[in-house]
Parts: sequence; structure tokens; C-alpha cells
Amino acid sequence: MSMASLLRIILSPLILLLISITISASESHPMQGFCSVECDTELTSSSGKILIKQGTVVNAHHKVVADVYIEDGIIVSVRPNIAVGDDVKVIDATGKYVMPGGIDPHTHLAMDFMGTGTIDDFYTGQAAALAGGTTMHIDFVIPINGNLSAGFASYVDKAKKSVMDYGFHMAITKWDEAVSKEMELMVKENGINSFKFFMAYKGALMINDELLLHGLEKCKSLGALAMVHAENGDAVAEGQKRIFDLGITGPEGHALSRPPVLEGEATARAIRLASFINAPLYVVHVMSIDAMEEIAKARKSGQRVIGEPVVSGLTLDESGLWDSDFTTAAKYVMSPPIRKTGHDKALQDALATGILQLVGTDHCTFNSTQKAFGYGDFRKIPNGVNGIEERMHLIWETMVESGKISVTDYVRITSTECAKIFNIYPRKGAILEGSDADIIVLNPNASFRISAISHHSRSDTNVYEGKTGKGKVEVTISGGRVVWEEGNLKITSGSGKYIKMPPFSYLFDGIDKADAAYLASLRSPVHRTAATY
Repeated sequence: MSMASLLRIILSPLILLLISITISASESHPMQGFCSVECDTELTSSSGKILIKQGTVVNAHHKVVADVYIEDGIIVSVRPNIAVGDDVKVIDATGKYVMPGGIDPHTHLAMDFMGTGTIDDFYTGQAAALAGGTTMHIDFVIPINGNLSAGFASYVDKAKKSVMDYGFHMAITKWDEAVSKEMELMVKENGINSFKFFMAYKGALMINDELLLHGLEKCKSLGALAMVHAENGDAVAEGQKRIFDLGITGPEGHALSRPPVLEGEATARAIRLASFINAPLYVVHVMSIDAMEEIAKARKSGQRVIGEPVVSGLTLDESGLWDSDFTTAAKYVMSPPIRKTGHDKALQDALATGILQLVGTDHCTFNSTQKAFGYGDFRKIPNGVNGIEERMHLIWETMVESGKISVTDYVRITSTECAKIFNIYPRKGAILEGSDADIIVLNPNASFRISAISHHSRSDTNVYEGKTGKGKVEVTISGGRVVWEEGNLKITSGSGKYIKMPPFSYLFDGIDKADAAYLASLRSPVHRTAATY
């Protein structure tokens, strides 16, 4: 036997052992910054008592210096000078803001997409959320081969490791009688009150206008909110081919192939079809002036349209897509694309003046290895960026510190409006007696710095790398438990709850009367005498 063969026999078991140890360590420590996470198997504070003292309590409608007393996961009292016993944990919030935990209306955790899966699941993604002051999110269920029930069951299983409260939207990717009946089941039994229609991703998730019309009609009848990803998918497919044929194969090709005009066109089309049906409409991730202006016109005319910008569109520009380093450039690829400088400021102004109503993230993370699937062909780069941990800090810095909005408006756009739109207010989105104890303590004088080294996502990149600002979430309370304090997470897999969201939110108020007025205005059918021959 040769010496090389002998060495292979001796070393192979050792190599296998090392690989096994590496995999085990990776599964036990699945995310960046995991050293700051403590798994509390006893959940000692789940039924505990907490007093937050002397903070400025901020709701969307007012703010006041008061104490907040929590017991068994519920806010029991909000008033000054609450006296408690020694068995109560006391948090001193003097000089700080006490606010409802953030609600992120737009996330994609553990989603299979573009031949791979998002790197953050319901454990790591939610851990990141809690570290950033978000205490609930609403994720998108993707049907399996068009089957809503199968998709729902899959996501229920994925969410078993959740560490905070969450809800579900449901995507609709095909149409037939079975889908129509399943939509009823989702609303009446499974607590879903919103359905998303993709006008992009041709050949995968995209639907046509006929399906969208059917969907709008069904949503209206169920009291469920229709949501759209608004880009012209046919034109995007043509744009991708055109740009690629010009020899532009890198990440910049992504932005060039789907310009703002295609987002504006699809937004306008969806708005007009929703007007035709007289159904409320929610436009997700508004990224351009073109789309925003269509929403502004519709709302000015009285139409019920909700516009949701996301953190990346509010705080970034497209320049990163032109970076000479592929890994850096590819991390910015999302759809609709991050736009040129100017769109961000216009979206900020629209948010400040009420044209746009709330802020999401479209947290849909892929690591640099996954993004590299599209090296040499931008069409194959998995679309998505991070944001679930960074949203609350960046919106404070961008909108409050700049003087664009008030502290109460900050609560409205990061929490309360989402709770109202999806019909879970005041259980969520408020610091009121009887509300869930999902609360953050924000220090307006403390500073933050964002980095992939310290964030809690499993992604090895961060599109907000190096951003700094004032206003830091120092304490996060979720379900009456202190889960983030002094830079440490204390979470337990499986402790999160699924929040059912009932139909017929405020957006449906008066819809029936508007329909009746429309029918009365028709002056039809006209009763005519018979034609003479």
C-alpha cells in the first residue's frame, strides 16, 4: 500500500468528524451576532409583571409622560405614579420614548424563490426584528402549485420556530373555482384578510388582468384587502432581454431592465381596475415617483388606495448596483429596483404628507453565495434585501430626526396604521389598557451603527452597511416578556403566536353605500316600447 493511500485511510474519518462538528456548530449558531442571543427555555417573564416608569408614552394620537404597568402579557394600566411591589421588574424610561412595538407589513421568511430559499427563517428573521424594535410582522404565504391550503399548511410548519407574533397574507398565483373557495376558507377559518397579486415575475408568480379582476371581486365580497406587486411583467421580460442582449449582464442591468415607468404603468392599471370593481387596494413596496403619483391622484379623487414604501426605497439610491465588486452590487438587487437619487426624497415627502401611509421592509434576504447564482446574468440574481432589523432605526433617523414627521406620526407609520389596515387595532399598535404588551423603549439621544458583523440576520451582507444615526431601541418587550435589553436577546423558539386578522377593516366602511349609489345613478335598464318592423 502506498503512503498516500495509507494517509487517506487515516485522515478520512478525521475529516468527516470535523465536517460534522462544523455543521453542528452552524445549526446551533445560525446567525450573525448569535453570541448576543440567549435561549430561555423557561420563559420566566412570560407571566411576569413589568413597570415602565416615567417615559413619554407615545401613541399615534397623543403622547404623555406616564407609567405603563404590564401583567400576563397585557397592558393593565397607563397613568402617572403607579405603585408596585418588589416582585415587579421596573424599567426606568426617564427621558425616553415608550412606544408600541413596530409592525412590519411586508416580509418573506423561509420563502422558496428563484431556485433557492431566503436565508432568514421564522427564528433568525424574527430575532433580528426584535433586536430592532419590531414585535410583529405579516409574512406572505406562497401557494404550492396554486393550492392555498397546501401553502398555508407549509407556512404553519415553517412558523413553528417563531419567537414573536406574526400574521399571514396569501398570494394568489392562478384562478379557478377551487381557488375561489379556498379564499373563503382562508378568511373565515384561517385568519387571513389580505391577498397579494403579482403583476410581475412572468412565468412564475405573475397573473394577468382577467385574474386580477376576479381576485378583486372575490376580495371585495370577503372583506379582504387586495394587494399588488405593481410592475408590468411583460414589459420587464422584454426589458431584461433587451438589456442582456446589449451585453449588460451585471447587477446594474436589473435596474435598467425595469425602469420606473413600468412600475407607474402597473400601479395605474391596478388602481383603475380596483376603481372599476370599487374595491380597496394596497400597493406594496412603492419605489418610484411614478407609482407614488398614481396613488396620490387616486387618493385625491377619493379612491381607497394604500401606498406602502419600504425602507430601502426611502433611504437608498441605485448607485450601489454599479459597484465594481459583484458581491456588493448584487446585494442591492430587489424588485421593483432601488431608484435613482430623488425618488427616495420624494417618497419621504409623500410619507410625511399622508400620500403614503405606512412603512414595510420587504425583508427577503439571500447571502452572497446565493446572489452569486446570477454572476454573468443579472436575471438569475435572487431578488431581495434585508430591513426587518433596521427599519425602526432608519425611519427614526430619516423622518423624525430630520424634522419631517412628529413622534406620534412615527408610531402611526411604523405600527398603528398597519394594525388598523389589517384590523388588529387596538390589540396591536397601541399602548392602551387591554392592548398586547408589545412595547419598545427608544432613547432619542443614543446612537446606532448598522453592520453585517453585528446584525442578527443570517445574511453575510447588509444593504445599509455603515449607516449611523440617533435614536436607538434599548428595550423590546414582546408579549409581556423583555426580549431585548442591554444589547442582548432573550428568546425561545416556538414562543411566537399566530395572530388571526378578521375581515372588513375600516377600508370597507361605506363600500356598500357607494355601490348602492352607483346602481341608483345608472337609470337603467330603460323600459322601451317594442321596435317596429
